[in-house]
Amino acid sequence: MRDSSAKSRHTKNCKAGCAKHARYCPERQGGEWEFRPPKGGKTRWSALPEELIPQLRAQKAAQSAERLAAGELWEDWDLVFAGPTGRPINPRRDWAEFKSMLQAAGLRDARPHDARHTAATLLPEQGVDIRVVQEILGHSTLAVTKRYTHVTSKLAEDAAAKIGKALWA
Repeated sequence: MRDSSAKSRHTKNCKAGCAKHARYCPERQGGEWEFRPPKGGKTRWSALPEELIPQLRAQKAAQSAERLAAGELWEDWDLVFAGPTGRPINPRRDWAEFKSMLQAAGLRDARPHDARHTAATLLPEQGVDIRVVQEILGHSTLAVTKRYTHVTSKLAEDAAAKIGKALWA
């Protein structure tokens, strides 16, 4: 999922186990937030891992507490991830927090976008068809998805084992 899509998710019309990409992604225009169509211009549905559901419920509870604390300052944009007054998250502040979390965890420097490459590489390792990966990432063509994927040693070893089995079994 693109970083901008995650930040613009809405809570309406979302049943358990699914998440809807926003029809519009937040973007600054003249100092104010404006929602524009997401890259590719279409709304997509994403399946969520079951393990993520409790985390999203906890996020919703934390946001309810923020709403109470903000009082009349709260602006209801109906976002899953919002700033302390309900407005869209400031991308610069979010970027800085992401970097500090990586550093605190002792991980190498990375961009949120790098997680898309990681997902594109790990999903085929788990046996997910490349066309499904394409759909998850929202790519218009398989060629774009292939640029995101990287052949891991596990995939190469699995391929060698399969050809060995086919030839000598």
